[in-house]
Amino acid sequence: MSVKIYHNPRCSKSRQTLQLLQEQGITPEIIEYLKTPPSVQELDDILQKLNMEPRKLMRKTEADYKANGLDDASLDRQALITAMANHPILIERPIVVANDKAALGRPPEAVLAIL
Repeated sequence: MSVKIYHNPRCSKSRQTLQLLQEQGITPEIIEYLKTPPSVQELDDILQKLNMEPRKLMRKTEADYKANGLDDASLDRQALITAMANHPILIERPIVVANDKAALGRPPEAVLAIL
Protein backbone atom coordinates (compact mmCIF):
# COMPACT_ATOMS: atom_id res chain seq x y z
CA MET A 1 0.00 0.00 0.00
CA SER A 2 1.28 3.43 -0.96
CA VAL A 3 0.73 5.98 1.83
CA LYS A 4 1.57 9.68 1.84
CA ILE A 5 1.18 12.16 4.65
CA TYR A 6 1.03 15.89 3.99
CA HIS A 7 2.81 16.84 7.17
CA ASN A 8 3.74 19.88 9.21
CA PRO A 9 6.24 18.81 11.89
CA ARG A 10 5.29 21.85 14.01
CA CYS A 11 1.67 20.65 14.27
CA SER A 12 0.82 18.29 17.14
CA LYS A 13 -2.03 16.59 15.23
CA SER A 14 0.30 16.02 12.29
CA ARG A 15 2.97 14.50 14.56
CA GLN A 16 0.36 12.31 16.28
CA THR A 17 -0.98 11.10 12.93
CA LEU A 18 2.51 10.25 11.68
CA GLN A 19 3.20 8.34 14.90
CA LEU A 20 -0.10 6.47 14.54
CA LEU A 21 0.81 5.41 11.00
CA GLN A 22 4.22 4.22 12.17
CA GLU A 23 2.60 2.26 15.02
CA GLN A 24 0.52 0.51 12.34
CA GLY A 25 3.76 -0.59 10.67
CA ILE A 26 3.40 1.93 7.86
CA THR A 27 6.33 4.00 6.65
CA PRO A 28 4.58 6.76 4.71
CA GLU A 29 6.08 9.11 2.21
CA ILE A 30 6.34 12.32 4.22
CA ILE A 31 5.59 15.49 2.31
CA GLU A 32 6.33 18.64 4.25
CA TYR A 33 3.75 20.59 2.31
CA LEU A 34 4.95 24.00 3.53
CA LYS A 35 8.34 23.31 1.88
CA THR A 36 6.94 21.35 -1.08
CA PRO A 37 3.38 22.54 -1.70
CA PRO A 38 1.02 20.33 -3.68
CA SER A 39 0.13 21.55 -7.15
CA VAL A 40 -3.35 22.73 -8.08
CA GLN A 41 -3.96 19.33 -9.72
CA GLU A 42 -2.72 17.42 -6.64
CA LEU A 43 -4.97 19.50 -4.39
CA ASP A 44 -7.93 18.90 -6.67
CA ASP A 45 -7.24 15.14 -6.58
CA ILE A 46 -6.89 15.19 -2.78
CA LEU A 47 -10.15 17.11 -2.40
CA GLN A 48 -11.94 14.61 -4.62
CA LYS A 49 -10.56 11.72 -2.54
CA LEU A 50 -11.64 13.51 0.64
CA ASN A 51 -15.06 14.22 -0.92
CA MET A 52 -14.61 17.77 0.34
CA GLU A 53 -15.03 21.26 -1.02
CA PRO A 54 -11.93 23.50 -0.93
CA ARG A 55 -13.21 25.91 1.71
CA LYS A 56 -13.67 22.99 4.16
CA LEU A 57 -9.94 22.21 3.84
CA MET A 58 -8.85 25.80 4.44
CA ARG A 59 -7.49 27.19 7.68
CA LYS A 60 -9.69 30.27 7.93
CA THR A 61 -7.85 31.71 10.95
CA GLU A 62 -4.58 32.13 9.04
CA ALA A 63 -3.61 35.71 8.19
CA ASP A 64 -3.25 34.74 4.50
CA TYR A 65 -6.95 33.83 4.39
CA LYS A 66 -8.13 37.36 5.16
CA ALA A 67 -5.20 39.06 3.41
CA ASN A 68 -6.11 37.37 0.12
CA GLY A 69 -9.85 38.03 0.42
CA LEU A 70 -10.64 34.32 0.59
CA ASP A 71 -13.70 34.98 2.75
CA ASP A 72 -15.39 36.21 -0.46
CA ALA A 73 -18.27 33.74 -0.97
CA SER A 74 -18.26 34.37 -4.72
CA LEU A 75 -14.83 32.72 -5.21
CA ASP A 76 -15.13 29.47 -7.15
CA ARG A 77 -13.53 26.09 -6.50
CA GLN A 78 -10.60 26.78 -8.83
CA ALA A 79 -9.77 30.12 -7.18
CA LEU A 80 -9.75 28.53 -3.72
CA ILE A 81 -7.59 25.60 -4.82
CA THR A 82 -5.15 27.98 -6.51
CA ALA A 83 -4.98 30.05 -3.32
CA MET A 84 -4.10 26.94 -1.29
CA ALA A 85 -1.41 25.96 -3.80
CA ASN A 86 0.07 29.46 -3.64
CA HIS A 87 -0.29 29.75 0.16
CA PRO A 88 0.08 26.22 1.55
CA ILE A 89 -0.20 27.50 5.15
CA LEU A 90 -3.94 27.65 4.36
CA ILE A 91 -4.19 23.86 3.97
CA GLU A 92 -5.58 22.00 6.96
CA ARG A 93 -3.32 19.22 8.13
CA PRO A 94 -2.42 16.47 8.23
CA ILE A 95 -3.80 14.77 5.15
CA VAL A 96 -3.11 11.09 4.59
CA VAL A 97 -3.52 9.58 1.13
CA ALA A 98 -3.58 5.80 0.82
CA ASN A 99 -4.00 4.53 -2.74
CA ASP A 100 -7.29 6.03 -3.96
CA LYS A 101 -8.53 7.28 -0.58
CA ALA A 102 -7.69 10.24 1.64
CA ALA A 103 -8.47 11.33 5.18
CA LEU A 104 -7.85 14.37 7.31
CA GLY A 105 -6.07 13.44 10.53
CA ARG A 106 -8.38 15.41 12.79
CA PRO A 107 -8.55 13.44 15.00
CA PRO A 108 -5.51 11.33 14.07
CA GLU A 109 -7.55 8.10 14.36
CA ALA A 110 -9.69 9.22 11.40
CA VAL A 111 -6.96 8.05 9.03
CA LEU A 112 -7.32 4.42 10.17
CA ALA A 113 -10.51 4.12 8.10
CA ILE A 114 -8.59 4.39 4.81
CA LEU A 115 -5.76 1.99 5.63
